[in-house]
Amino acid sequence: MTSPSTTLSLVDTDPAELAVDAIVIGLYSQSGEQAADAGPAGALLLASGAESIAAAFDGKLTETLALLGATGAPGEVVKLATLGTVTAPVVVAVGLGGEPTGAAPAPEALRRAAGSAVRALAGARRVALSLPLPDDADAAAALRAVAEGALLGGYRFAGYKTRPQPARREPVAEVLVAVPDAGDASAQAEVTRAQAVTNAVRLTRDWVNTAPNLLRPPAFADAVAEAAREAGLGVEVLDEAALAAGGYGGILAVGQGSEAPPRLVKLTYTPEGGGNGKRVALVGKGITFDTGGVSIKPAQGMWEMKSDMGGAAAVGAAMLAIAALKPSVAVTGYLPMAENMPSGTSYRPGDVISMYNGKQVEVLNTDAEGRMVLADAIARACEDGTDYLFETSTLTGGQVISLGKRIAGVMGTPELCERVKAAGEATGEPAWPMPLPDDVRKGMDSDVADISQVNAGMDRAGHMLQGGVFLREFVTDDVAWAHIDIAGPSYHSGEATGYWTKGGTGVPVRTLVHLVEDIAANA
Repeated sequence: MTSPSTTLSLVDTDPAELAVDAIVIGLYSQSGEQAADAGPAGALLLASGAESIAAAFDGKLTETLALLGATGAPGEVVKLATLGTVTAPVVVAVGLGGEPTGAAPAPEALRRAAGSAVRALAGARRVALSLPLPDDADAAAALRAVAEGALLGGYRFAGYKTRPQPARREPVAEVLVAVPDAGDASAQAEVTRAQAVTNAVRLTRDWVNTAPNLLRPPAFADAVAEAAREAGLGVEVLDEAALAAGGYGGILAVGQGSEAPPRLVKLTYTPEGGGNGKRVALVGKGITFDTGGVSIKPAQGMWEMKSDMGGAAAVGAAMLAIAALKPSVAVTGYLPMAENMPSGTSYRPGDVISMYNGKQVEVLNTDAEGRMVLADAIARACEDGTDYLFETSTLTGGQVISLGKRIAGVMGTPELCERVKAAGEATGEPAWPMPLPDDVRKGMDSDVADISQVNAGMDRAGHMLQGGVFLREFVTDDVAWAHIDIAGPSYHSGEATGYWTKGGTGVPVRTLVHLVEDIAANA
């Protein structure tokens, strides 16, 4: 099921003269004695891009916005009928927070502002954004942020309702972004990139939001494979027979409790001319639904476990963006898929599983299934050969407890973890490096196998770190690697905010694409 899409283009026409349903401008909040002395309107400051709109209102725009309750708080949206003062019938002021000192707003502030405004304008057909864009070295990042925010803010999952919803408004169909020169090649390149990347994010959201009975492992594998072939990627799909013949014990163990058999999807991007000689592997967890298996989860909130394939969705969609952007580095994606169900054929606590690389794993908790499928995929990626390995998964509740619902935990090679952190800062998908202590590994010693799947005493201390320590066992010494735990950031269960709507967020598609482009440019 595909969500309605929003188109985006650049314009360099005077914003006051644009024939659109609404024109969006930025609004800063000011503080201090000078703002207080000037009254409510003095606490507001129009951002650059709003000059011609302000002139049309004879300098009374901030005063009018203040009367309507505007504060300039980040993401705040205030609508004002123009009554013919400008061509657009509605001016929309979106809050940018405090005025930055000697600089343009941070890209993430622009991204969230654009998303908030476009989301609030659902029902309008054509909207223009006249937000502050610097004319210096930060111009590209600012334009990218505005474009991404607008395109993602317009996302809404199509859903399954059979009756008309009178109060439901269609997402904005067309967004125009006001820039100094709409014909500038670098600006046009940013729009092209933003469209490719946000298409991937939107597809990730669609896959995550799909009802789990409609996206079981075979169907998920088919959907990814079809999209990948259309994008020109190499595709290999291993079914349950091929997995058994290949010795993928972890994937098979998790999937054996379900009537919908597991899959491993491999996607290959080969750059023209061989690229820069480096190889990148992307691995994503694809548990299409996670009941916990025999170690069953509580009923409360279990419906959100349809999102437990968010890592595989992100990797699959990121590969489509990579195919469109054509970076000069070889990239291979590995998507292990299974449905973790309780049945007479489920794997059990106490089982010993022979993994793809030959390691023997003692199972203590069937709800720690993600690391089992990922271990096989990681071992396969290392066997195929790679220089960098990025794995992402909704792996542990410990990530949410440690870092909250917006910040991913990243573990692995220290230098690569810092690179992930930098990519997260650049894309608005924050990640924080975490350690892999020796005592956590010691706690996973098994009496009967090479390693326990979780702490041998079922101690949940350092639960997020246990996942990283386990996965490290399957990475060969010559590979730089990073495990990105997105248990919180991949799914948003609250009210819409910024460019996030309720449901799948698409994290960390933009981080993965950024990392691949960075390696292509800088190795």
